[in-house]
Order: sequence, then structure tokens, then C-alpha cells
Amino acid sequence: MKSFLLIGLLLLPLQSLLAQNKTGLSKIAVLAFYNLENFYDTKDNSLVDDNEFTGTGAKHYNDGIYQNKVLHLATVIKGIGEKYTKDGAALLGVVEIENDTVLQDLVNHPLLSKRNYQFVHYNSKDKRGIDVALLYNPTYFKPIHSTSIHVTLPSTSGIKYETRDILMVQGMLDGDSIYLFVNHWPSKRGGEDKTTASRKAAAATCRKGIDSINRMNPMAKIVVMGDFNDNPDSYSISKVLQSSDNPQQLEPGKLYNPWLPIYKQGRGTLANQDIWSLFDQILLSPVWLNKTNSGYYFKFAQIHKTSAMIENTGRYRGYPMRTWDGNNYRGGFSDHFPSYIVVLKPVNP
Repeated sequence: MKSFLLIGLLLLPLQSLLAQNKTGLSKIAVLAFYNLENFYDTKDNSLVDDNEFTGTGAKHYNDGIYQNKVLHLATVIKGIGEKYTKDGAALLGVVEIENDTVLQDLVNHPLLSKRNYQFVHYNSKDKRGIDVALLYNPTYFKPIHSTSIHVTLPSTSGIKYETRDILMVQGMLDGDSIYLFVNHWPSKRGGEDKTTASRKAAAATCRKGIDSINRMNPMAKIVVMGDFNDNPDSYSISKVLQSSDNPQQLEPGKLYNPWLPIYKQGRGTLANQDIWSLFDQILLSPVWLNKTNSGYYFKFAQIHKTSAMIENTGRYRGYPMRTWDGNNYRGGFSDHFPSYIVVLKPVNP
């Protein structure tokens, strides 16, 4: 299993990591999440509402725009966590992808092809045809089992609405047995009050999956990541998903959320009307905080952004440089910044 051995002379951020490691050496893995913002191919799929992302649609979508989108996403993904390990993200949850075709084009891009990323993906019933997926580096991760979990949304009108399924993948992360949930909960479109119940339903569905794993193994290593369309202090995250940023308050089965302090500092992964939100989060079961076990343990959480990914002029100055402003092509990356966590594993000298 190829891993990057941390050596104190490599990078200043790594020196502080090594200073707290009695062996002086650690394996490092980066677990990341990224909303890819309307990552569609150019073909019309009659089964979903994707007409705007075709040549005859409102966006006048074409192969040139698509190829530029692939290049920009590959550029960002290559850089996630690369200052800590040349391998970048070992695991990357992604959302707003149309199908496995766009995923294949992405992982085959020259910027990423040497990492040999594989992916787990299922089609969901979302009316826009967007799904969730997990990209993984097979050097680090071996999937054992996966399933797509349907989210039933509440309806007061009798009309059935569909949203993205939740992806659950069980596998081995360099010897650690882990369970990983990739989420993309319903948006606030239509107003927060009208959509809160839908996000609560998604949170409850994810929580049910977590509980079923905990009943089998209370010490299971669980990762819950996604674009929750809610902030770390939202009811769906703190109460329904049952999370806390205080390790001393983590009862068995609860989740650790390292993003709450970051959010309280005014930092986020997307912005609207000059207000920052932190929808893109990665939560962990408490066992990830145990530094005395032989496996990986949580070290820190970060938002990935570079100067090239940030708007530097106009009304979106300081925001993530997006691909679209309505139907106007802006040639950016995504309207979200990626989030990631670094986990370390002691190496015996």
C-alpha cells in the first residue's frame, strides 16, 4: 500500500504534525468533498431535465465549454491536499455530476490520470439528473460494498418530489475498515422555511444508516460528507444528524463536526449576498479522534482555495469563481470551494 511518509524537512505545515508524533513518521491521507457545479455532458438525456446543458439550450452548452470545465475541475482536484501529500485526495466525494461519462472524462484527464482514480456511482431519480459519487485512489482505498439510499421527501400537496440518493460505501482505507456516506441534501430554493423539512428528511435518512452500522459495530469508523445545504449549526446537522464540535460531549454514536469553529470565524465554502455559508462538511464518528489506535486518526480540517479559484472583480469579488451566472458562462471552476480533512496513521520506526 503506497503512502506518503512524512519527513520533517519537507514542508513547514508538516513539521508541526510530526512534532506531535512520538515515532516521528506518519502516513497521511486526505479525505475530501467537492460540489462540481452542474457537471453535465453535452448530450440531451430525455429522461431528465438537462436541456439547458445542450447546444440548443439556454446556456448554449458545447464541447468547448465542457472540455474547459473538465480541465478546471481536474486542476482543482489535483491541488486538494497536495501540499501535504503528492497523492492529493485519497477519497473524494463529489456531487452535481450527471453520469459516469463525466466522471470517466474527469479521472482520465492528464492532470489526474497518474493517480488512477476509480469511482462508485449510482443513478438517482433527481429531476435534474444530478447524482453523487465517490472517487478513490486504489492505492489507498479498496471498496467492499456500496449502496444507494433513497431519500423520501415530505409532501403536503400529494405530489412526489425526488432528490439525490445518499451513497454509502464500505471499504478498507490502508487497513482501516471505514464506512463513508456521500450526501447532497435538498437546496433552499423556494425559501428556507419551505425546504427545511426536506433537509431534515435527508438528515434522518442518513442518521438511520449510521445507526444501523453502529448497532453492528459501536466502534465503526464512519465518515459523513456532503453538500448539506445547511450550516454546521443548523438543526438538521446538529440535532437530526446528532453532531458536535466538542469531543467531550460526544456520546456513543454521535458525530464530530470540526467545521463549526471554522464557520463561527466567518469562513465558508460558498457565498450569497455577501454572506458566507459552510454547506460542504465532513463529519466523523468519535473513534477517529483516538490517537492511540493503530489506524488513522483525525488531525485537522481545511477549506481548499487558491487565488485562481477566487473572483477578483465585480459583484462576486471574493466568492468562489463559478462556471455560470444564470445562463452566462463565466469560465470558472465551481460556486463552491472544496473541503477536506487530513488524517494521520503512526508508522513504526
